[in-house]
Amino acid sequence: LKIETEQIQRQGKQTATVFHLRGWLDGQSEAQFQTAAEEAYAAGARFLVLDLAEVDTLTSAGMRAIQRVYVQFTGSQNNARMKLCSAPPQVYHVLGLTGFLQSMPMYENLQAALDSFQDE
Repeated sequence: LKIETEQIQRQGKQTATVFHLRGWLDGQSEAQFQTAAEEAYAAGARFLVLDLAEVDTLTSAGMRAIQRVYVQFTGSQNNARMKLCSAPPQVYHVLGLTGFLQSMPMYENLQAALDSFQDE
């Protein structure tokens, strides 16, 4: 798994952190992903977008890692502070089957995900 991090300044709002993920999010990359998210959070990131456009495979371990990061960024608040975007069909299908998309916001593209933070 390769993670490219980008900071995007939102107009008059707090910066959003974007993780552009590439490769497999699975048992071997789970810890790497969680560590990157923990480091971003410790550095002050409070709004996270996971760009899944180049994720080839998402396993149950990868979904577990996404769930843990989602809880870290969202906490007990009702407003999701982590969004998903640009999932390829096979990844979107897995997320849909497992029920992730009922609680975790998914957007067609990065801009739509960033715009969804508009009230925060």
